[in-house]
Amino acid sequence: MEGILFALLPALTWGSLVLVSEKLGGNSYSQTLGITSGAFLFAIVMYFIKQPQLDATIWIVGIISGAGWAVGQLNQFNSVKQVGVAKTVPISTGLQLLGTSFFGVVVFKEWTDTTTVILGILALLCIIAGVILTGFQQGSEEGEKGNAKKGAMFLFISTIGYVLYVVIVRWFDINGWAAILPQAIGMFITAFILSLKKKPFNKYALRNVITGIMWAIGNIGLLLANPRVGVAIGFSFAQMGIVISTLGGIFLLGEKKSKKQLTFIIIGCALVIAGGVLLGFTKRS
Repeated sequence: MEGILFALLPALTWGSLVLVSEKLGGNSYSQTLGITSGAFLFAIVMYFIKQPQLDATIWIVGIISGAGWAVGQLNQFNSVKQVGVAKTVPISTGLQLLGTSFFGVVVFKEWTDTTTVILGILALLCIIAGVILTGFQQGSEEGEKGNAKKGAMFLFISTIGYVLYVVIVRWFDINGWAAILPQAIGMFITAFILSLKKKPFNKYALRNVITGIMWAIGNIGLLLANPRVGVAIGFSFAQMGIVISTLGGIFLLGEKKSKKQLTFIIIGCALVIAGGVLLGFTKRS
């Protein structure tokens, strides 16, 4: 039971992160700087509690990984400004799953038998279908088309950043606990550099320190859950958060959707979650 509760933490915190940040306000740069500041403060505290051994490889890889996360989060926020939370989060989640799955199959050889190959293919089909349905664009107004194109560009850059964040740590087999502080430093430094010309140092950045602590709690939850319930279940539970973001964007932030769009978004979310769960069972415990 304890392991399941830990596994739910990333779903709750990561799933509501964009939603809470949008409610707190600010532009993409102040939001990202605030989140990375909160994550950095939390990482310092955790370092003195856990005190992992850190060598040069862990520092370099962790900082690069954190830089990838900051790029991913900043551009996810940029996409939210263009097309909204309800559309951005499920598409972003789906693209991240596709990107990390590609490396999982090609580089890390995760699909080692017939069962994992079948589950993996079904998962990818679900995710692709979910992304297509969630991205359904109704209407043909020029402004909507322009927003969709900008949103897609930001999501593409965001996906590259997020995939780098995950893959490079896996490539060098860095322990999750050891990576926390170097990643947080990379996140903060990158957010700071990218935000310098955007005047991000304001009340919104300060408010978003809360969301950074939320993100860090979700990260700790996943690290605590994996040894107790296994990587497959921990990974699968983490995908559930898109329900919070998607429905929250529509019902709490008041993002307007037609009945058809709402139906497609809900079905798309369900397919992305199903794909994420199936992918979870292709991973080594």
